[in-house]
Amino acid sequence: MTNPDATARNRYLIIATTRIVASLGAVLGVLLLARAQDWPTKALGVAIVLAALYMVATVPRALAHRWRTPPEQ
Repeated sequence: MTNPDATARNRYLIIATTRIVASLGAVLGVLLLARAQDWPTKALGVAIVLAALYMVATVPRALAHRWRTPPEQ
């Protein structure tokens, strides 16, 4: 039998970690964009930033929706 408090804590930590990792990815993309010398590298930096921002906006919400407590009937 699992402890519901531990399960909730673990899920919260997963959501928080997802946000942190995505934010670090956006910072990496900005650094790559700032230090790039040629346009393909700058395009890669922009793509990384956009992907990381998309991840920050959608993945935690999707996880929360997936793990939502079902309504009582």
